[in-house]
Amino acid sequence: MPPRPEPPGAPAPESAPAAAQPRVPAAIMAKRPPQRGDRQVQAYQELLQNVHERLIGQMDLRRLEVDRLGDEELRQKTLAAVQSIVSQAESGGELPEFVDRERLVQDVLNEALGLGPLEALLTDDTVNEVMVNHSQQIFVERNGTLERVDQTFSGEKAVLSVIERIVAPVGRRIDESSPMVDARLPDGSRVNAIIPPLAIRGPCLTIRKFRRDMLGPDDLVRMGTFNAKIADFLEVCVKARRNIVISGGTGSGKTTTLNILASYVPETERIVTIEDAAELQLPQDHVVALETKPPNIEGKGEVAIRDLVRNALRMRPDRIVVGECRGGEALDMLQAMNTGHDGSLTTLHANNTRDALSRLETMVLMSGMELPVRAIREQVAAAIDIIVQQTRFSGGTRIITQVAEVTGMEGDVITTQDIFSFQQEGVDSQGKAQGKFLASGLVPKFYNEMAARGVKVDMGIFSPEAAM
Repeated sequence: MPPRPEPPGAPAPESAPAAAQPRVPAAIMAKRPPQRGDRQVQAYQELLQNVHERLIGQMDLRRLEVDRLGDEELRQKTLAAVQSIVSQAESGGELPEFVDRERLVQDVLNEALGLGPLEALLTDDTVNEVMVNHSQQIFVERNGTLERVDQTFSGEKAVLSVIERIVAPVGRRIDESSPMVDARLPDGSRVNAIIPPLAIRGPCLTIRKFRRDMLGPDDLVRMGTFNAKIADFLEVCVKARRNIVISGGTGSGKTTTLNILASYVPETERIVTIEDAAELQLPQDHVVALETKPPNIEGKGEVAIRDLVRNALRMRPDRIVVGECRGGEALDMLQAMNTGHDGSLTTLHANNTRDALSRLETMVLMSGMELPVRAIREQVAAAIDIIVQQTRFSGGTRIITQVAEVTGMEGDVITTQDIFSFQQEGVDSQGKAQGKFLASGLVPKFYNEMAARGVKVDMGIFSPEAAM
C-alpha cells in the first residue's frame, strides 16, 4: 500500500484524549458493516484512504485556522469537510453502488479524529475484547468465542495514529526505542500495543473492554463459573480473613473473580488496590486505588508494582489487593500476608494449584533475595490459605476448576487439599464445557476453628453427596 501523508498536524491527535473524540451515533451503530466480497472490501478501503488523504490535504491548507479550534469546533469543521469531499466524489461517480455514504463519512471521521474502525466495536456491548493483528485484520471476542470482523484500517499509519491517541493522554509513549506499551482508555478498558520492529506484520493492538456493570456472584453462578455453595464458601473465606490466590491462564476470568471476592470485604475495613492498569471496581467506600507508572522518555521515573506494595504497607491497610503478581513483588506480598495483613488477595498465571505454588517460588527468587528454597516454601505455606484455580475452556466457558486449601509442609513439600473441583462431562451444542462441581468431603481447618469458637458455619456444603 503506498505511503500516506501524516495526519494533519494542527489537530494534534496524539494529545487529544480518546473520550473527547466523536463516537458513532446510534443510527450508524445499527448499520452493521455488510459482509462484502474481497473485491468490494478492497475497493472500499481504497476509497476510504482516498477520502482521508483529500481531507488531510484540505485541513493542511487551513493549518493556522485549525490550530485555534477546540475539540467540538474541530469535529464540526472536519465533519463538514468530509461531507463535502464525499459529495464531490459521489457527484463525480467515484462512489460504487454498494457504498453507504453515511457510513463512509463516519468511517473517515473516526479515522481522522477518533479510533477508526474500533469506534463501533468499543460501543458494542456484545464485544468483550478487540484484537487488531494488523491494519487489515481485526478479531473480536463475543460470548467467549473469537470471530473476525469486516472492519479494517486504511493502513499501518492509521493504526499507529490510533495507538498514539490512546497512550499519549495517560503519559505513555510508543516508538522504535519503546515498541511495547500498556495503557487504558478513559472508560477503564485495558490496552496493549506493540509495533515494528517487534510486530513483523505491522502495529498490533489488543483492547480488553472494561465492564461498566461489573458481574456479581449471582451472574457467575448463572454463567456456570461456580455454583452457589462455592460462592458461599469463598465469601466466608474473605470475611474470615483468609489469604487467597486466584490462579489461571490468560483470559480465564481471574480479574472478574478477584473483583467479586474483594467486594466481600466488610465496609469497615481499609482496602488498598494495586494494579498495572486499574480494572477493579469495588463497591466499598474506603478504597485507595494505586496504579503503576512506566518510565519516562529518559527511562526514569518508573514505579513498579513492587514499589507500590511496599508503599501500601505504610498506608495502614486492612487488606491489600494486588491485581496480578508477576515478579519480585510476590515476596513483598507474602511478607505482608505474614505480618498482620490477613485477608489479602492477588492473582497469578498458572495452570493448576500445584503450578501456582511453583510460580510463587519462582517469583520470590525474581526479587533478588538469595533465600533457600525451603525458606521460600515455608513463607508460601504460612502466607497462602486458599488457591482458586480458574480455567477457560474451549467454547469460551470460564469455570473455577479447583478450590484448594494450603495445609502446611511435609518435609520440603507444600501440602494442599482440594475442597471443591469441577468434573467435565462433555460439551453442549455450542461447544461450551458441561459438567458438575464436586465437594471432596474434606473440611478446611479454619472452618473447624470457626465452629469451635461458636461461629455459625454450614458444614453441609462439604458433603461429597452434595455433588453440584
